Amino acid sequence: MKKEEALLKDHISKHNLKVTKERSAVLRVFLDSDRHITAEELYRKMRDTGSSIGLATIYRTLNLFCESGLAEQRQFGDGQARYELVYNVKHHDHLICQACNRIIEFQNEEIEALQEKVAKKNNFKIFSHKLELYGICSACSAEKNALDQ
Repeated sequence: MKKEEALLKDHISKHNLKVTKERSAVLRVFLDSDRHITAEELYRKMRDTGSSIGLATIYRTLNLFCESGLAEQRQFGDGQARYELVYNVKHHDHLICQACNRIIEFQNEEIEALQEKVAKKNNFKIFSHKLELYGICSACSAEKNALDQ
């Protein structure tokens, strides 16, 4: 059993819920999916595997993943909630292309150190943070430049 499955089962049992075959199936597809997936994308992947699990069940299960600490719901400015695995995943930040909605994950120790420095200067203890930078990726920028010529 994977650590993620054990964490979810522990959370479910602590809250007097049941481990169901549907929740287990959604977890497997979620863990095998891209890092930032919408409920609708997960629903389509489930349907492609022959599953008859409904969209409402997928939303409830994703919320359960968030409550258990497996996932986080993220909003990247396009009106769609995306879910990202956060359990056993190293902290990272995001670059979001506003033309194609591509999400690029990055890690930068200088940014992390600067945040700590700012917090210390202001006598502030950071528990968590999210850094999202919005702009245009190189592919969309090149495409725009080609169209402008």
